Amino acid sequence: MDEGLGLMECVRQVYRIESECIREMESVLDEPAFLHAVELLRDAPRIGTSGCGHSGIVCRHFAHLLCCIERPARFLSPAEAVHGATGFLQPGDVMVFASRGGKTGELLPILDICRKKQVSVITVTENPESPLARQADVVLRLKINRETDRWNAQGTTSTTAQCVLFHALQTALIEATGYRSEQFAVIHPGGAVGERLNGGSR
Repeated sequence: MDEGLGLMECVRQVYRIESECIREMESVLDEPAFLHAVELLRDAPRIGTSGCGHSGIVCRHFAHLLCCIERPARFLSPAEAVHGATGFLQPGDVMVFASRGGKTGELLPILDICRKKQVSVITVTENPESPLARQADVVLRLKINRETDRWNAQGTTSTTAQCVLFHALQTALIEATGYRSEQFAVIHPGGAVGERLNGGSR
């Protein structure tokens, strides 16, 4: 990031950086891998998600998105996962990991547990040669140009990239499962969305 840029030009550059990232993400979309991930998530009795830092926050978001279309999902904290929380997962379930570099040390013990418990693994990463990718059943690629801050260090663009991929998965799952707005209305009576879905009858 150019230190000589004015404040508002820095702001405008954020929009350019992140929109460019989303366009480039489409270029690395692996259709067979994506469809396989959708199939696993569609058929899974339970789904776990896990990541650290910003990736963990996005994984919480994805777990909530899955619950909103009635896919039983739970975010597993990397700290709690190795202290019994992986008991949530049973053979045939799916675990989704998000790690830009695919080497996050806190996630590797969870990966080992998944392999022992015959839990399918989907890894979202920029590094297909990483440990989390090599042992995954499906790898969904990220392509990140740079973070938005001048030091290229904060989890900004990378977080957006993960969100877009998870949004694409949820959108595909709605189509793959035939999930209807009437179903969502039952579990979402609150707020403006609930009022619209329930015909303003509350």
